[in-house]
Amino acid sequence: MGSSTVKEGFERAPHRSLLYATGQVKKSDDFKKPFIGICNSFVEIVPGHAHLNEFGRIAKAAIEEAGGIAFEFNSIGVCDGIAMGHTGMRYSLPSRELIADSVETMIRAHDFDALLCIPNCDKITPGMLMGAMRCNIPTVFVSGGPMRAGKMDDGTAVDLITVFEGVGKFKVGEMTEAELEDLEQKACPGCGSCSGMFTANSMNCLCEALGIALPGNGTILADSDERRDLVRRAARQVLKVLEADLRPRDIVTAESIDNAFALDMAMGGSTNTVLHTLAIAQEAGVDYPLERLNEVSARVPNICKVSPSYKWHIEDVGRAGGISAILGELMKRPGILFPGCPTVTLKSLGDNVAGAETLDTEVIKTVDAPYSPTGGLAVLFGNLAPEGAVVKEAGVDPAILRHTGPAVVFESEEDAMHAILEGKVVAGEIIVIRFEGPQGGPGMREMLAPTSAVMGAGLGASVSLITDGRFSGGTRGACIGHVSPEASQGGPIGLVRNGDTIEIDIPGRSMNLKISEEELAVREKDRPATPDRAVTGWLKRYQRLVTSANTGAVLE
Repeated sequence: MGSSTVKEGFERAPHRSLLYATGQVKKSDDFKKPFIGICNSFVEIVPGHAHLNEFGRIAKAAIEEAGGIAFEFNSIGVCDGIAMGHTGMRYSLPSRELIADSVETMIRAHDFDALLCIPNCDKITPGMLMGAMRCNIPTVFVSGGPMRAGKMDDGTAVDLITVFEGVGKFKVGEMTEAELEDLEQKACPGCGSCSGMFTANSMNCLCEALGIALPGNGTILADSDERRDLVRRAARQVLKVLEADLRPRDIVTAESIDNAFALDMAMGGSTNTVLHTLAIAQEAGVDYPLERLNEVSARVPNICKVSPSYKWHIEDVGRAGGISAILGELMKRPGILFPGCPTVTLKSLGDNVAGAETLDTEVIKTVDAPYSPTGGLAVLFGNLAPEGAVVKEAGVDPAILRHTGPAVVFESEEDAMHAILEGKVVAGEIIVIRFEGPQGGPGMREMLAPTSAVMGAGLGASVSLITDGRFSGGTRGACIGHVSPEASQGGPIGLVRNGDTIEIDIPGRSMNLKISEEELAVREKDRPATPDRAVTGWLKRYQRLVTSANTGAVLE
């Protein structure tokens, strides 16, 4: 098993000859060492990944010092911020499947003994996790680390979301062109995953709670010597995990997923974590129904708020004690976490966070004095979302946690964005954007631009947004996504008409279209057709095979 398949026995002489040619194997004794794959997502156009070539070199050296032979290979990566608001975003979520497939392909084709994954941004971390679950060889994750927050001349902390919302402010005359340009030049000061609790940082933090990464994975800054040291330690740890024969499916269980979601609830992480973690559960063979999230949320207080929900950034969480401090605080209340779950430290999660202290209770509050007694994410059900919809409750203005209003319906993100910027959406309305789901989009585009435009236009406390698409981790406000079934798969969201009354009750976990079942049946006979997006290439295959958001939008 493992690399012995490609290097042992006289019949493998041709294989050994090719391995000599790579330059990684230099003498016959090297074939006695374990072969470790390094899956590195270095790409120069993604700021979260532009520095990972250095991390690959650090990891490779550390593995070889620890007695292994390292073989580095790369995955693709999409920058969601750069792909946002145009057809490029159709490729973002589907890229997760390509990454998972590529990890599986490299491991299966070359029979590595163990794997070190170096991801960072939105779809790359879950894509690698999905591939690791499929192959189930000993694996350690170490992310590229978060970006520092930007600083304006007056010391105000800013980030990418500040820029997106600045577009809305510029449009309504609250920001000058010069001010917007100054902001865009200062908001993203260097490498790393964008500095708030957006999807990339959410997933990298969840890796700690899940047990697949070392403590510090989510919060140690990308450009710091601490991060370089973490990469070095993670690379060495791969050999120890291999010796212990601890595999991803030993780590990822329903209980460890509960732990991951408990952290997510405590921090008010990205709604995309729901989509990705459900997909990871499927690949791990774990039955994890969407309804279980509300059970986790009910027992987990929201003790930390990070941009876009509040002024803090990931670096502040790290300064306050990091993910270990949050998990340690949650552990003070029995029944929230499963502390006995195994991790790649070869200790339990409880042992990993034992003794962790909160160094700033303004950033990480106590379980006895939280922002709210329940978690930062919620799953809503009702006749508008029979199979569920997801909202980041921690990012919603309290004034609009319950909202009843008239629907204003759009068949695409672009149509909605145009209406918002032109002032055609007014206070009290509920925006419905449909045919943007995994299949209908296709690709379930993130909609950071329209949600930011709503906030920038000052409508965050008076306008809700519902979609079968999804949102960036940078989204805040009453933005409800992942509506399932999606419109193109016969979901009721496809039957909503302008002026219909919609009732949203986030604390009550419900969302309903206030028309009769008889009227819905009549409308079903005249259901709007899915718009022809004229997609080409492999997106056409993806559109045929992708499932609904409530199953993680995995492929059949």
